Amino acid sequence: MNTRAPASGENISKTAPDAVAPANKAAQNNAPSQKGGGPRRLILMAVIPLLIIGTGAWFWLTGGRFEETDNAYVQQSKLSISADVSGRVAEVLVHDNQIVSAGDMLFSIDPQPFSIALSQANAALASARVNVEQLKIAYGTAQAQLHASLDTLAIRQAAFDRKNALVTQGLTADASLDDSKLAVQQAQSAVDLGQQQVAAAIAALAGDPAIATDAHPAVLAALASVEQAGRNLNKASVVAPASGIISNVSSLNVGQFIAAGAMIAALVETDDTWIQANFKETQLAELKVGQPVEIHVDAYPDVLHGTLDSFGAATGSEFALIPAQNATGNWVKVVQRVPVRIVLSERASVVLRTGMSAKVTVDTGRSTIDKLRGQ
Repeated sequence: MNTRAPASGENISKTAPDAVAPANKAAQNNAPSQKGGGPRRLILMAVIPLLIIGTGAWFWLTGGRFEETDNAYVQQSKLSISADVSGRVAEVLVHDNQIVSAGDMLFSIDPQPFSIALSQANAALASARVNVEQLKIAYGTAQAQLHASLDTLAIRQAAFDRKNALVTQGLTADASLDDSKLAVQQAQSAVDLGQQQVAAAIAALAGDPAIATDAHPAVLAALASVEQAGRNLNKASVVAPASGIISNVSSLNVGQFIAAGAMIAALVETDDTWIQANFKETQLAELKVGQPVEIHVDAYPDVLHGTLDSFGAATGSEFALIPAQNATGNWVKVVQRVPVRIVLSERASVVLRTGMSAKVTVDTGRSTIDKLRGQ
């Protein structure tokens, strides 16, 4: 028993150095590889930031060509529909959101009052023409009376001259001239009166005795009344002034009285579509009329194309109902936006509604490097 115990310990002591030796050799083999990874790390630490800086510089130099904004909206002309005449609605032929074409009848007003007014205007026209004919006859009568008065004056003057010659020769007393002189004066008064009547008749004919009946001012006024009455009758039928979509007609009912000029409905012209983009004032330097534009309407995935058409006359705040007042000096500077009109290059394949949101990108044709070069 005593002789075997040391033998066992002796084996253990011999085994421990043998197990440690391979581990030390592995550590010695790994040591050179760890020393060799240091330069590579330094190269990577230098190259990666340079790549990042170079890539950023490349994007910055080649960028700046496009100006974009998502503050843009689809715009279409909106017309207020109203009647030119007052009256009660007789018929409504459209409903909300109905597509109409130019000339389509929307609703009608009771035409009977306007038909009566047209008949009265035609009667007044006929009466005016009769009056002009009567004035022409009166002018002829006044002329005839004047000629008769002139003939009477000539006769009375001849009789006076004969009696005056006898008185001069002493064959008749002077008293016999009184009746002849009185007759001459009366004939002269009749001539004067006849001349005034002729002048009055000429004045009644607008200074032209040969005037055409329909050229007389009274007849012209009657003709204008007939035309106005006919126009009112035609305007009793309200038609669409343009093609588009009719809206806000739900409150229009048969029997309702509407006043002339009062807004009754709205018509959106779908054929006249443009984009209003509100660019920041700091983006306007490179924008020019005629530049191509890409349009992304939020409602559709399709890309539309257009052209920059014009710039607004002022910033949006200038057209506000209550513009900002900064005269006190207590204010914060805010970048203003200027409305820019963009027209579509082709008819959209999708239905565009006024007020839809959009994002527009304008190709200015000049990158940052071009600007630095002064091109």
